[in-house]
Amino acid sequence: MNGKVVRYTSETLPRLTDEDRAQLRALAARPDSEIDLSDMPEWMAADFANAERGKFYRPLKAQITAKVDRDILAWLKADGPGYQSRLNAILRRAMLDARTT
Repeated sequence: MNGKVVRYTSETLPRLTDEDRAQLRALAARPDSEIDLSDMPEWMAADFANAERGKFYRPLKAQITAKVDRDILAWLKADGPGYQSRLNAILRRAMLDARTT
């Protein structure tokens, strides 16, 4: 490997040929029963019993300016460095809780 990274976006991907489009149409027309799952068995509910939400998810961060009450800021900073990460974790928990209710 030469270390050169190649990245594509939807605008820079090579154009599909007529043959590519025909192959994609043929695949899309095939019924699900023809999909070979022998190397990838279907997941069942029990497989998700110990799953962790967001284990490999790394959201992009956005810098903001926010005003919080001084006592809240003092409470966040009381545990030392990382108060912004703690604030983010609290907000994420609230967001996820709101989604499930």
